[in-house]
Amino acid sequence: MKTRDATAGATAGAAAGPTRETGTHGPDTAGPLDPVGAPTPRSLPWEELVKTALLGTDRRANPQTASAGGSAPGALLAAAAVRTVRRRAGLRPAAPAAPFPPPARADDRPPLPRAARNRLAQLLAVRAAGGADRRGTAPDLTELLPQWLATALQQGYAAPHELLPALLDAARARTDLRPAALAFAGPRALWLAQLNPAWRFALRGAPGGAAGSPSPDDAEGVARLWDEGLFAERAALLGALRERDPARARELLASTWRTERTEDRLLFLDSLRAGLSEADEPFLDEALADRSRNVRSTAAELLSSLPGSALAGRMAERAASCVSLALSGEPRITVEAPHECDAGMERDGVTAKPPANRGERSWWFGQLLEAAPLATWPGRLGGRTPEELVALPVDEGWRSELHGAWCRAAVRQQDAGWSRALLGAPGSPVAEGPGAVSLAERARLLGALPTGERADWVAGFIAAHGLSDSFQLLATCAAPWTGPLGAAVVDALTTARRAGGYPWSYSGIMGLAERCLDPAEATRLAALTRPEPPVLDPPANSTTAYWTDAFERLTGTLRLREAMHAELTRAPV
Repeated sequence: MKTRDATAGATAGAAAGPTRETGTHGPDTAGPLDPVGAPTPRSLPWEELVKTALLGTDRRANPQTASAGGSAPGALLAAAAVRTVRRRAGLRPAAPAAPFPPPARADDRPPLPRAARNRLAQLLAVRAAGGADRRGTAPDLTELLPQWLATALQQGYAAPHELLPALLDAARARTDLRPAALAFAGPRALWLAQLNPAWRFALRGAPGGAAGSPSPDDAEGVARLWDEGLFAERAALLGALRERDPARARELLASTWRTERTEDRLLFLDSLRAGLSEADEPFLDEALADRSRNVRSTAAELLSSLPGSALAGRMAERAASCVSLALSGEPRITVEAPHECDAGMERDGVTAKPPANRGERSWWFGQLLEAAPLATWPGRLGGRTPEELVALPVDEGWRSELHGAWCRAAVRQQDAGWSRALLGAPGSPVAEGPGAVSLAERARLLGALPTGERADWVAGFIAAHGLSDSFQLLATCAAPWTGPLGAAVVDALTTARRAGGYPWSYSGIMGLAERCLDPAEATRLAALTRPEPPVLDPPANSTTAYWTDAFERLTGTLRLREAMHAELTRAPV
């Protein structure tokens, strides 16, 4: 009886003519007939349907009457489906909240060749999918994207418009990709970044990228952003300005220095490393009186990197009083470490309290020597060269302290002559070099050498010591590796395989080789994919199988890099 009455009521409502429910007044209406001509029930608000679905049709009266022979839940779902279609069909586009932005600035660079564009799409798709499986023989395409971008930039190509979203997503996920990815993406990427909050990182530090990122030539915009911007925006502005006009960046920082927060002062001060010169000395000297110990230490470190600064002169005088030649017997270096850390030393950046398990005097001594100009020592110690000074005997217990401090000074002052002396011959014992007492120190010293010399030294080290201790050293070498360095790495890998070494112990070296070996080595490596002696069917978990997979992956990656380079550099037909 209730079903018949409800149906009759719905039919009468439909026959009454067009109303709010007839479909003539927008998305909240229902037509009078269903597709087969049967009457339709009264359209109820979506909220009523949701309440019934949440409570259940057995606890709440179904607002839609089930058809004959049907169930209440089925009727509810059917009503919800119809209502959803009607809502979607009746929706109209909303008016834009703001005027459309002006079009992006034109990019005049030539488009990518088709093969290179397809390759970029492949690299970005693999990155979005989470990378390749490193256990097989397929190359890791995600690690080839940085090299692809570098080559595309060198060739001066413009990024394909359809791949810009994926390229921006890649740059968002990997900060190491951002400089090259944004330079390749061009002005349209900055235009897109203004429309998508997820890509706002592209606007930071990009001159003219947005209203909040003015060009360095826009004096008014620079001043406004410096006064009103967020810390990240101000830091990016200071870094960009420092690279272009160091003096102007320093003046901008000095204008608000006294009102900045302590943590901000420290990070802003660190930006002065770029373009550091004698002109920065007055500002840094003022920072030596800062109330923050970390700020004072950073200012002192920067000043000690300027051999002609007044602080470097004071440190040279203090350090020279601690180191001298013995007055009798064989030439040797004697050490008399400081007995106290006075106020002047603390003002110049010496930390008074040593770390745990470190003596006070040796702690103060090391800080004085690493801040003193290295030019102090030849004149102080008999006119000897750095090599001769490093070879001199040192008072018992002080050799590692003295040489360690000289290592840190050579790195800070980027002195190639002292770095060569402290590195010594590549074949010298790892733990008994003339000055560097650890691989980490040797890696830092290598950074002061010219690129070619650095690669030759590492090649000699690998030839003498193998690959076990060479990962940190190889990471300092520019890619692609030089011929001698690449040959040394391949020879050492071959030796390790023949000696029965575990290939997974060299996974880091293999990863570097995939990115840095010259692709011309692929032909030589192809022979290494066959085990020695030949094994017809090696077990899947044997070292032979692992080595074979590793060399196949390395060879395939090198050939793929060669193909990528050809796609980007081949002259158009």
